[in-house]
Amino acid sequence: MSSPAVAALPADPFRRSPWPRVAMVALVIYVIYACAQLEVSWARVEIGLENAGRFFARLFPPNFSRWELLVKGLQESLQIAVLASTLGIVLALPIGLCAARNLMPSWATWPARFIIVSARSFHPVIVAILFVKAVGFGALAGILALTLASIGFIGKLFTEAIEEISDKEVEAIRATGASFASVLAFGVLPQVFSRFIGFATYQLDSNLRNSTMVGIVGAGGVGGTLFAAFQRFDYDYVCAILISIITLIMIGEVLATGVRAIFIGNATLSDVFRRGGAHRREMHLEDD
Repeated sequence: MSSPAVAALPADPFRRSPWPRVAMVALVIYVIYACAQLEVSWARVEIGLENAGRFFARLFPPNFSRWELLVKGLQESLQIAVLASTLGIVLALPIGLCAARNLMPSWATWPARFIIVSARSFHPVIVAILFVKAVGFGALAGILALTLASIGFIGKLFTEAIEEISDKEVEAIRATGASFASVLAFGVLPQVFSRFIGFATYQLDSNLRNSTMVGIVGAGGVGGTLFAAFQRFDYDYVCAILISIITLIMIGEVLATGVRAIFIGNATLSDVFRRGGAHRREMHLEDD
């Protein structure tokens, strides 16, 4: 005789809803429709592949003969990224705090959220064009554009991190009669610090990439050098610039990993290098 709990089970507990299939069919239909509207065809893809083959053939070997100009552009991009990240993070912290609904009243959260949404509404290249028109060509326009992008990104993630904290620690500190600053320092910051370090390092990495893009519109950095090389059809020099940008991003990624290990994993500089050496030895043993 079956128990009441077993009898209460539905006949098909794994019954599937038809809506995911309907959504998939609708997506396929729309993709076909969009390709037709945008004149995407296999013939155009074949022509594009042939052109791409000729283009990539002209990229190699890379030409590093004008390395002084290349290094100058990379230095400017690095400076833009560091300054924009620092300024953007400093401004995003109070804005993100004001936008947190679990700590601030609605009259403070709505204006702060409006600033964050406005900063995230446009691509950094579009913002860079606006600042180039406002302050002229050069690195200042790039710094302002990437600062605005940093405010939008860090502000949003910092707000979400604060809203996800445990209220028990905050209430316990408030019960002692501590000030609002003490609540932030001892109840909020310890819970979001590790995530904030991750946000900051990712933003610096993102600004390193974007600093090479805003230069295309005249906002400083190596992007201007890259755009000029494209205009001269100097493709071997373009290849050298692209390799240098990839190298810069890789170095930034290694540094970001070390920063996260130090601040989040409580590692020392010797630990970071030791881990890197141990990882290389493990890879070497696996290859053998």
